[in-house]
Order: sequence, then structure tokens, then C-alpha cells
Amino acid sequence: MTPPAAASPNAYRESAVLSAPPEMLVVMLYDGARRFLFQAGVAMQNQQIELSHRKLRRAEDIIQHLRDTLDMEQGELPQRLEAIYLFCLRHLQKARFDRDAKKLEQVGNLLGELRDAWAAISSQHELG
Repeated sequence: MTPPAAASPNAYRESAVLSAPPEMLVVMLYDGARRFLFQAGVAMQNQQIELSHRKLRRAEDIIQHLRDTLDMEQGELPQRLEAIYLFCLRHLQKARFDRDAKKLEQVGNLLGELRDAWAAISSQHELG
């Protein structure tokens, strides 16, 4: 039997995801992608190529998921977001090929701006 304290971090995370509004889920995805990009950059700088590849793949999977879940029927915003996500994915491919941690940081910064915008939307939604 697993002690409650050992299970609590995963249980807390699962509870947070299940109870979060959709806007906050997007914020969580951006946070995850940025965390994996940071980890990939550190691994890349330390010449840990396999670890860097795994972390980069996780970030790419999140960005692809964000792209796949866009509702393109909702006007111009989803189209612009898709263009940003495609740019990010291409930039990450170049970063992997060139082993350039700076490119990872650039994508992380761009995702950070999007994350902050979604966080603002989420907080307005909670207030409204």
C-alpha cells in the first residue's frame, strides 16, 4: 500500500487538472512546454544529447497538441496561433539539428508571452 504522502504530488496534480477551467489548462500546457524546453537546453549545453532529445520531444508534443486542438472555425485567432505553433515547431527542429540551446530559449520566451496572455484571460474569466 502506498502511503498517502507518497501519492499526494500526483494526486494533487491530477486534481488540479480535473478541476481547472479550460483557459487554465492551456496555461498549464504552456508551463509544461517551457519547463521541457528549459530542461532540453540544459541537457544540450551539457552534451546530454539523448536527454535533450527526450525533453525536446515532450515540448514538441505539447505544442503539437495545442495546435491540434485549435478550433479553426473560430475566426482569425486560431489561424494566428497555428502560425505561431508551426513557427515554434520549425524553430525547435532547427535547434535540434544545430544543437542550439539559444533557439530553445527563444521558443520558450515566445510561449511565455502566450502563456501570460492566457493567464490574463483565465483570471478575467474567473472575475467575470
